[in-house]
Amino acid sequence: MRLDGKHIILGVTGSIAAYKAAYLLRLLVKEGAEVQVVMTPAAKEFITPVTMSALSNRPVASEFFAANDGTWHSHVDMGQWADLMLIAPITAATMGKMVGGVADNLLVTTYMSAKCPVMIAPAMDLDMFRHPSTLRNMEMLKSFGNIILEPGEGELASGLHGKGRMQEPEQIVEEVVAFFNAKKKLLNKHFLVTAGPTYEKIDPVRFIGNYSSGKMGFALSEALADEGAKVTLVCGPVSLQTTHKNIVRVDVESALQMKVACEQVFPNADGAIMCAAVADYRPKHPADQKIKRTRDDMSIELEATDDIAATLGKLKTDRQILVGFALETQDELANAAAKMKKKNLDFIVLNSLQDKGAGFGVDTNKITILSDGNKAEEFELKKKSEVACDIVEKLAAVLAGK
Repeated sequence: MRLDGKHIILGVTGSIAAYKAAYLLRLLVKEGAEVQVVMTPAAKEFITPVTMSALSNRPVASEFFAANDGTWHSHVDMGQWADLMLIAPITAATMGKMVGGVADNLLVTTYMSAKCPVMIAPAMDLDMFRHPSTLRNMEMLKSFGNIILEPGEGELASGLHGKGRMQEPEQIVEEVVAFFNAKKKLLNKHFLVTAGPTYEKIDPVRFIGNYSSGKMGFALSEALADEGAKVTLVCGPVSLQTTHKNIVRVDVESALQMKVACEQVFPNADGAIMCAAVADYRPKHPADQKIKRTRDDMSIELEATDDIAATLGKLKTDRQILVGFALETQDELANAAAKMKKKNLDFIVLNSLQDKGAGFGVDTNKITILSDGNKAEEFELKKKSEVACDIVEKLAAVLAGK
């Protein structure tokens, strides 16, 4: 869905075109958006809140306080929640209130509290649309940064044609989709992401592994997809699930399986983020049957696994970007810088187990990014979803410079 995860406030005012808001709402929800409907009192004379609530799966907000229990509808909370406020249809009266700051209803109050972009779709009598006060208010709203969805042609009583008719719902949805797509830095790019641990078999029931949960790699995949990229996520054994339609998941178990999958994907990708905690060693001779306990000690001969990031570093072309991770417990910066150079990485993300709240199994992380000339950029402790956005922001900037 093209609007997956987007939060949209749909404002509806008292226009004859209000009936179209129901169809518009259905299309927005179909495209994956979460929609909160806010109606003016006049809008309820044209279409019922029950209809809009059923289509949005949310109670409609109209009054400052709910009539049955006195619950307060917080215009501030709604304004901060939304990625976009779309007012369709909007009347001349509501435009005048928005320009003049007349916050006498919940819709205008929410508009004045909104931190997100605002789109408005005018709908009114054609002569009213041509009135100088309407045209002035539209210009004022544009100067405020609002996006005007220009109305279409309709017929005047005299038989002449002029503007005033609200854009059709399908057109409005296309405008909304185009707006979000235009903001995406990695639209139509393709990235490989590795995540989670690898398990190296000792016998059919035992393995060598590590504590990686895969949370950082999954967060990176979601952040890349949110910026418009297609993502191939190659992940070791984890219990996490992806949510974005742009993510294709490839499940592997061992370092060798991960290497083979990465070698297949990387040549046709725009880049890769190597976030998996790949085992450095594996049993040289794994047993076919469960090893029985026959004595008090046991030795397992190990051999090195292939360095997947270094392998891709040799395959990397000038147009591609390669990002690595380093988890260090001592001499962090020096060791990370050495890895970046050895593996031909564009930059490396350093984690340190010395930082409380960072590392395996937790929902937060604290990173340092090393790039040009070993320049270190430190970030504060954040949720892994926020850390992922920082890394993707850096990746987009480096890729733009290639």
